[in-house]
Amino acid sequence: MDKLALVLMIIGALNWGLIGIFQFDLVASIFGGMDAVISRIIYTVVGLAGIWGISLLFRRCSSKDAD
Repeated sequence: MDKLALVLMIIGALNWGLIGIFQFDLVASIFGGMDAVISRIIYTVVGLAGIWGISLLFRRCSSKDAD
């Protein structure tokens, strides 16, 4: 679950980078605009992944993760 959340957060970060630098929303352009249902679902899933990522900040590292 953590890796999936990380992948979704990376996708979201890259999309925001494109918006910030080029004013180009890749998700909206692929899935039919910001108001399209599928685009809103993707934005929501990426947002939930970001919330999940917050929990990663507060977890204790196990010895397996330290390697």
